[in-house]
Amino acid sequence: MRLAAIDIGSNAARLLITEVSQDREGNPLFNKLNLVRVPLRLGFDVFEKGEISKEKRGMILQTMKAYGHLINAYNVKNVIACATSAMRDASNSADIIRKVKLETGLEIEIISGDLEASIIYENHVAEHMDTEHSYLYIDVGGGSTELTFFADGKLVFKQSFNIGTIRMLKDMVDDSKWNEMKEAIKNKTKGYKQITAIGTGGNINKVFSLSKKKDGKPLNIELLKDYYKEIASFSLEDRINIYKLREDRADVIVPALQIYINVMRWADAEEIYVPKIGLADGLIQHLYYELAAKGITS
Repeated sequence: MRLAAIDIGSNAARLLITEVSQDREGNPLFNKLNLVRVPLRLGFDVFEKGEISKEKRGMILQTMKAYGHLINAYNVKNVIACATSAMRDASNSADIIRKVKLETGLEIEIISGDLEASIIYENHVAEHMDTEHSYLYIDVGGGSTELTFFADGKLVFKQSFNIGTIRMLKDMVDDSKWNEMKEAIKNKTKGYKQITAIGTGGNINKVFSLSKKKDGKPLNIELLKDYYKEIASFSLEDRINIYKLREDRADVIVPALQIYINVMRWADAEEIYVPKIGLADGLIQHLYYELAAKGITS
């Protein structure tokens, strides 16, 4: 069966189309067919003005129409579409959702930060790693950071914080928000065995690519600190040219690194694995298991 997931974030909207088959034991196998990303950058409107501008509303509608055409081209019957931090905060998000539904038939659900953390965790990466460590999922977006802590074979805590790359670029993250995150991490992870981080999001994926590390190998926190100092020392234009970054990546990668580094420091995590998954992947799995519970697997 083919499934599609749409993730409308504060920096970009993504469409993931996946083929789901089963192995000999009946376990699902997820094979990505297509991943499309459009840099809508909704957070730049919302976090400053509280609503999504007319121009961005038009971009959302055109993006969703294009995604709808792709979904039809791939003959996908089951779709899930979710929006996160920027749409959560926008005063006119309900109007946009109605317009999209009317013109495309696609239904967007605005999900809470905690649900976002849960869905990212549904990738279950930590369950396939050794049990000698505890694992902290860190998903950094434009508007928020979702943390999910996995230890002793179970989910220990999940929490969303309004600390994101675009909010930081807009100077909208004060010390109280950092302190709230710091205290939560220290309190929730206290007493657990060695913690390893699992990083998701476009920025950590890009850093992993820059590192030239082999897939499955972790990045050390000291390497992240080195990248932070190095990339932050260049102008936006130089980052684009030197690191071959898109403009909508070049500006957010520095605050993203700052978030990953702070979270790892407070959790005493020395290494971070980058499995190149994100909310869209979690949404696909979430949708699959919802359908499977109803007996729909093909």
